[in-house]
Amino acid sequence: MHPAILAVLYIALTAGPIAIAAIEFPARRSMINELASGLGLAAFSILLVEFALSGRFQAVSGKIGIDVTMRFHQLLARTAAVFALLHPFLYRGHLFRRERPWDTQGLESFGLDIAAFSTGLLAWILILLLVLTAIWRDQLPYRYETWRLMHGLGAAVIVGLVAHHAWTAGRYSGQAPLSWVWVGLVALAALTLLAVYIGRPLRRLTRPYTVSSVRKIADRTWELVIAAKRGRGVPFTAGQFVWLNVGHSPFSLYENPFSIASAPDDGKTQAFVIKEVGDFTRSLDRLSTGTRAHIDGPYGNLTIKGREADGIGLIAGGVGIAPMLSVLRQMHKDSDTRPAILLYGNRHRGQIVYEGELATMSRERPLQVVHVLSEPAEDWDGRSGVLDSATIKDVYGFDGVERWLFLLCGPPGMIEAAESALIELGVPASRILSERFQYD
Repeated sequence: MHPAILAVLYIALTAGPIAIAAIEFPARRSMINELASGLGLAAFSILLVEFALSGRFQAVSGKIGIDVTMRFHQLLARTAAVFALLHPFLYRGHLFRRERPWDTQGLESFGLDIAAFSTGLLAWILILLLVLTAIWRDQLPYRYETWRLMHGLGAAVIVGLVAHHAWTAGRYSGQAPLSWVWVGLVALAALTLLAVYIGRPLRRLTRPYTVSSVRKIADRTWELVIAAKRGRGVPFTAGQFVWLNVGHSPFSLYENPFSIASAPDDGKTQAFVIKEVGDFTRSLDRLSTGTRAHIDGPYGNLTIKGREADGIGLIAGGVGIAPMLSVLRQMHKDSDTRPAILLYGNRHRGQIVYEGELATMSRERPLQVVHVLSEPAEDWDGRSGVLDSATIKDVYGFDGVERWLFLLCGPPGMIEAAESALIELGVPASRILSERFQYD
């Protein structure tokens, strides 16, 4: 979908319940009580739409990139949590059921019973825990897969608790037509869970891969190649990434995002550049050929296909070189004559991957490769330092750079420095593409 359509749809889904309540229930309580109800309605609608945002659906992330989608998911989840946490403290009046025959509109009491109060309180606690464990995920004493399972199940439980609380205690939510809206959104959230955890794994079964080769190509860095067992495999565009599952059932949560380093024209194989940083990556030396693999994807818009540009600038830090390799390899196969400059940063020379191939490509096409090492050996005759703003401005500070397209991949700090430097050089933000998998 076009980003504008997505924006309108999101606003309609999240603000719609408040609009329905305002139209269908004209009798008003005090402003503070209406604000409390509005925050509760907004929190519940945002929470339900979050399932679609986090489900890796191409209809949602295809045009704007999964990086932007996930960032939006995180920011809106925190917004919903703030709304939900404030919601009960703003009410003024009698919380529990009281016999007031004259109060047919529920203007003086809120009609809670012990069940409705309990589900609301438990949901309030769980929402706080859900958001806090997401923010400090890297500091938790268990694996990412365990956190992901807890996160998904926790969100589903919260939806059930909030739905019960809204339908039994809500002045607006417990009555049609708003109750019908909640039924539809809860059903949508349930369908996304079924699609992600049942439908998508079933689809992976129809396109299995096996490990074709594993070899060490640099210090703590490996090349993993998988091959489709049938046909050419899943088509992708140079610069995209997939979630890779090796040695586990397609229904398993043991999967990691990796950019594809090979060119789309390489046929049924896909190559990845992987650094030893986690449980899976540190076991690559024990991985045998023929091991079953599955992929979910492709995703991402770190691509040059269909984009007009006078030249291509690629800035990579460490294993962020992977999508750049895919792009450069495809440009080489396509005989793309546009000039390109690869700025590639590492700690020392032993971390550089495919140094010979990059040198060969730079001799055969208009490609300039600039290596930058932060801890170079004494005999290093290239650039030293880090990929900071000064280095980026020095390499790309030439006339006409505003008409180039830039791809960035690497640590968050590097990406932020590169984006700022390029914008200062006059490069429009629309010509700077980046994707990251770490957020604050």
